[in-house]
This record gives sequence, C-alpha cells and structure tokens, in this order.
Amino acid sequence: MRGVKKQNLPEKTCPVCGLGFAWRKKWEKVWQEVKYCSERCRRSSKPNMT
Repeated sequence: MRGVKKQNLPEKTCPVCGLGFAWRKKWEKVWQEVKYCSERCRRSSKPNMT
C-alpha cells in the first residue's frame, strides 16, 4: 500500500452503522477479515449476554 493516496485506499461499509471506512496501516495483514469500522460497532453487533 505504499505510495497510495488517501482517496485511492480501499474502502468497506460497516454492516452495523452503515458508514464507509478506509484501509488503515494496522489492518494491513487482516484487511480481508475486517468487517466493522470500530470496536463499538463490533461489540454492538453481538447479542447481549445479560
């Protein structure tokens, strides 16, 4: 991903909030598995255990 402009980074849409989010360096090796834009959306996608 080196030398790629921000507007040309791959994007996905979060299934929980519906917002689009772009590729990040910390997701470089796991981009195929990334589904949610944030930890908050990831947590809210699971059923509550209470």
